[in-house]
Amino acid sequence: MRPAAGTAPYEHVREWERVPEELSARVPAEQRGPGRGRDDVRLLVSRGTEVTHHAFRELPGVLRAGDLLVVNTSPTLAAAVDGRIGHARVVVHFSTRGDDGRWAVELRDPDGAGSTRARAGGPAGAEVRVPGGVRLALEEPLSPGGGRLWWARVSPGGSVPGLLREHGRPIRYAYTERDQPLSAYRTVFALPSADGAGSAEMPSAARPFTAGLVAELVSRGVQFAPVVLHTGVSSAEAHEPPYPERFAVPQTSARLVNAVRAGGGRVIAVGTTAVRALESAAGADGVVHARAGWTELVVTPERGVRAVDGLLTGLHEPQASHLLMLEAVAGSPALDRGYGAALRGRYLWHEFGDVHLLLPPEGAASARG
Repeated sequence: MRPAAGTAPYEHVREWERVPEELSARVPAEQRGPGRGRDDVRLLVSRGTEVTHHAFRELPGVLRAGDLLVVNTSPTLAAAVDGRIGHARVVVHFSTRGDDGRWAVELRDPDGAGSTRARAGGPAGAEVRVPGGVRLALEEPLSPGGGRLWWARVSPGGSVPGLLREHGRPIRYAYTERDQPLSAYRTVFALPSADGAGSAEMPSAARPFTAGLVAELVSRGVQFAPVVLHTGVSSAEAHEPPYPERFAVPQTSARLVNAVRAGGGRVIAVGTTAVRALESAAGADGVVHARAGWTELVVTPERGVRAVDGLLTGLHEPQASHLLMLEAVAGSPALDRGYGAALRGRYLWHEFGDVHLLLPPEGAASARG
């Protein structure tokens, strides 16, 4: 792992130095047996350091009327496309579109089994040929000293959204068993955008939600607030902190978050992307404002959280930079206890795996000043 600048690697969870390979979710929940749905995953609930075990379908009974779930509506893109540099085959992962029309891309080597291996980026001036007669000219690393993601200029007339629709497939990492359709990588909250923008990787914490479960939550008085954050590529091997990403917090969601907090309710982010978007729109006083643009915010324990009380998220690898955000939300003792319980309970990791709800101890939200 390479930690965020000014941060230290997550050092507190020592009980699980590595996650056994058999705990990687290799296929979506609905493919693990007849009659199963995407909500057939387990739900680990941490209230402070108290841990309980549930089925995800029990979520309505875990939350309470007045809670607010903040959800990311960014649709996942078919962001992986085959290409060639000279005679060499490569896979191009399209991460982010820049304001100048260039795209941040990651080049990877095909592994011969349907997935890819890490590959050095660049060099500057290299040309990548992709289907449809589109060519990418690599110009410079996305960040000084970085070698994985590069800015690429698209040949005149080339349309990346069109290229992805026609020739793309979802980014797939080696721990998964096989390619999945794009629908498997989209959540019930995903909304198409007019300009074709979306996420290179699925905002996976919301994946287990179904329309029926959302209806039940609403009927029990749980509220929802949409935000947008288009995720970039975060290589499974690198564990880098997130790069700048596009986000938007609409006025109605900002007002709802502020009203819930003023009333003593709990604001629970569905996924680390929702935390990043919401915290990027929160002032030092915790008041959330309507905002849109790019965010470079990295949420760490030192920075803390201002608008989020709880977090529903997947299970992250031992050195993942996301754990710093989880520690900021819940504290290191809660993470130690929760991840220890997840390992002993044989929970499943990664985007098709089980989920973890981090809540403050009972009474903490209502006591908030």
